[in-house]
Amino acid sequence: MAVALSAITEHVHMAQTPLVNWTVVTDEAGVMLIDAGYPGNRDDVLASLAELGFGPADVAAILLTHSHVDHFGSAIWFAKTHGTPVYCHANEVGHAKREYLQQASPVDLMLHAWQPRWVKWSLDIVRKGALVHEGIPSATALTEDAAERLPCRPLAIPTPGHTGGHCSYIVDGVLVSGDALVTGHPLAPRTGPQLLHRVFNHDEPGCVRSLAALAMLKTDVLIPGHGDAWIGPIREAVRQATPR
Repeated sequence: MAVALSAITEHVHMAQTPLVNWTVVTDEAGVMLIDAGYPGNRDDVLASLAELGFGPADVAAILLTHSHVDHFGSAIWFAKTHGTPVYCHANEVGHAKREYLQQASPVDLMLHAWQPRWVKWSLDIVRKGALVHEGIPSATALTEDAAERLPCRPLAIPTPGHTGGHCSYIVDGVLVSGDALVTGHPLAPRTGPQLLHRVFNHDEPGCVRSLAALAMLKTDVLIPGHGDAWIGPIREAVRQATPR
């Protein structure tokens, strides 16, 4: 399950695996990750950095779109081993520290256990460390001052719904949407812009409201947390993703 690294712009690269994506951002200020895959994606994350000439100690920071284990798993190791700063929205800090947990429960997942696609996905993510419950005690809120010092000066776009503090980012004109807007998922019946299955969303109406906020953005390049990159007006991606 190798990682595929694609140049989206000169400064922004999308790292894609069948289970989850992350983003590598580089400029004269250094290198930064947005999300970091499952705990078991650590070697994939390191490979994506190495392909661009960086090692783990070079990472200036990791930004989290949210604190589900498939997006912050390897960030646990970076923070613990290298002291890498980990930032997220202020409303997501407690989640990152595992003061509470907002994710699908085993009972929720068991309701779908009769479906082969769900069984395969469940086995795949367990192999990648989905059962790890460790948090990141050093996680802090991304402030404007901190963002100014990071590669490409990321702009935070709050997109609560999938979790209470979910946050998307714009870097070098690219929208990194995490799970606020995806274009595919191993459990999805189709590809293209969409919300994740409602079982994964903390607040489904909030997800829809956040889609409407994303539609106001002018960018026409999207890196989702799952699925392929989207090229085209974000408002069109939102139109396709909005439940009818």
